[in-house]
Amino acid sequence: MGEAVRFQDLFKKSMLHLETFRTVSYVDLLLGLAIAFGIGMFIFYIYQKTFRGVVYSYNYNVTFVLMTMITATIIMTISTNIVLSLGMVGALSIVRFRTAVKDPLDIVYMFWAISAGIAIGAKQYPIALLGSAAVGFALVWLSRKKIREQPYLLIIRHTDAAAAELRKQLNKINHRLKSKTVRKDFVELTLEMRLRDDNTAFMNDITEIEGVLDASLINYTGDYAQ
Repeated sequence: MGEAVRFQDLFKKSMLHLETFRTVSYVDLLLGLAIAFGIGMFIFYIYQKTFRGVVYSYNYNVTFVLMTMITATIIMTISTNIVLSLGMVGALSIVRFRTAVKDPLDIVYMFWAISAGIAIGAKQYPIALLGSAAVGFALVWLSRKKIREQPYLLIIRHTDAAAAELRKQLNKINHRLKSKTVRKDFVELTLEMRLRDDNTAFMNDITEIEGVLDASLINYTGDYAQ
């Protein structure tokens, strides 16, 4: 019985006083928060630079900075004591985020901010810095490739008199018909196409066709609803 008690005491002492679970000094705290803020601002800049959506949200972008700092603070807090870490995990398990994310790429930025915060909180500064630099470079490079050829929706409203001439003009453009709406006075076409270097000179040729009421070119992000 005495040996069992001594073993339990030894187990508790070893678990509660591990080298990993030690007090975080104010220097480590300030250094971690400073690095987290710097990486968060780097994420902020990359998101702003590579954003290709319809409406840019400044508030949403700011959350990446705060998310990096908060995650680093949480990791530094739970690293001081194993009991506290288990309690924190239980508390965070009840949190639910119900905000809809329209662009799947936004999830990447969220995960990036959280991962950087975890690395900083664990004092793995080289991993946080080099990993963030690599991810930022990859996002910038991939976004520039996307700029070269972007999807657009071309919406044309025309009368029956313009149908033949419009068909000849559209045959010169690589496109795909998305929808066609026939109304009493006009026909509305929605076409999907990809453009390079924002070359929209064909729009002038289409609008000059007699019987074309109007033509609109919209950058397609997947959120268009007819």
